[in-house]
Amino acid sequence: MIRAIGARVLAAIPVMFGVAIVSFFMIRLVPGDIVNSIMGTEYGDPEVEQRLREYYGVDAPLYEQFFTWFGNVLRGDLGTSYRTGRPVVDEIMVRFPATLELALTALLVSVAIAIPLGVASATRRNGPLDAGSRLISLIGLSIPNFWFGILLITMFSVNRNWFPSGGSNDFSFSWDHFQYLVLPALTLGTSLAAVTMRMTRSSMLEVLSQDYIRTARSKGLSESTVVRRHALRNALIPVITVVGIQAGALLGGTVVVEQVFSWPGLGTLVVQSIGNRDYAMVQGSVLFLAGFYVLVSLIVDIAYLFLDPRLRHRG
Repeated sequence: MIRAIGARVLAAIPVMFGVAIVSFFMIRLVPGDIVNSIMGTEYGDPEVEQRLREYYGVDAPLYEQFFTWFGNVLRGDLGTSYRTGRPVVDEIMVRFPATLELALTALLVSVAIAIPLGVASATRRNGPLDAGSRLISLIGLSIPNFWFGILLITMFSVNRNWFPSGGSNDFSFSWDHFQYLVLPALTLGTSLAAVTMRMTRSSMLEVLSQDYIRTARSKGLSESTVVRRHALRNALIPVITVVGIQAGALLGGTVVVEQVFSWPGLGTLVVQSIGNRDYAMVQGSVLFLAGFYVLVSLIVDIAYLFLDPRLRHRG
């Protein structure tokens, strides 16, 4: 068990290093830099521009900038925002709770929709419910998040004024806060539910064909008992993996939805920072999201080891 966990931790190291390299160099492929963003393209005083580039440290060769930044990252310093002058970590911690709240709510929505539909679809294979569930999952996979979000805004905000069209307020356990969360969580959760539902159905069909399920039925157990106690537990093992991967990817996947609903999360911060050429903020945010994704994946792998004892001895 310890060797298996250690192997997964070691595998995360090159992943994080690769993310650091990609996030550093990809943002610099965008034309312009922080000095151009501040001064504009029309006004140009070479002396002032040079002083600003020296001040922000973007005048040095790229490899030197990278090793300086990455060396600071290894010491736990993600840098300072070019725009606000505040530490990147502080800016991330201000925005991260909103993104985490949206991601977790969307994940709950997806699980609440997908698992019951997947189980019902598998136990009623080739019936009307199965056909309808597969059609719904296909639609959910096909519709882009930004289009579905705009559709929900039109239906429930513009036409009926049931929910706010965007924005948020300070967190509280009240309807005044959660009404802002309904539409963006549905937008994200619906697409996730499509993937989870298909996996649940596929896994249930495979488990229901096993010999021990036929044995349970031959003992006279009711179908609901067979499904609930014998089939569902084993069928959920691959589903947990999919849900875990989605949980990690959600933090980065909220970028588009946050833009559509003006949600004040980390995704909105990344988009704004790209527009401002705030290199430190973009690099730090992407690295933070990647680290969170790796952490969630590691937790899922460990949970998988507990659920499936056969994997504990493979290393």
